[in-house]
Amino acid sequence: MAVRDAVSTRPWIVDADLWALIEPLLPPWPQKSPGPRPVADQLCLQGVLYILHNDMAWQLLPLELGFGSGQTCWRRLERWQQARSSTSCTAFCWRS
Repeated sequence: MAVRDAVSTRPWIVDADLWALIEPLLPPWPQKSPGPRPVADQLCLQGVLYILHNDMAWQLLPLELGFGSGQTCWRRLERWQQARSSTSCTAFCWRS
């Protein structure tokens, strides 16, 4: 399957080129963050996009997809939204 076909059938997938544009716009993860190592931002973003694309509740995100739990994705989105005043990620994402 070609990459283009995979993206059109799974629009929540963020490829390396798109991630290279988005990643610098996200706030850095705190160095001294308590708890286990977090799920990668790219995977959380894909989880958020999966939930939005499928119009589903956060708690229904299947763990088998590897995006983390729905709660993890929701918390990451909340963190990004709180930091958006200092970045232009939200404007970039909704403009694209």
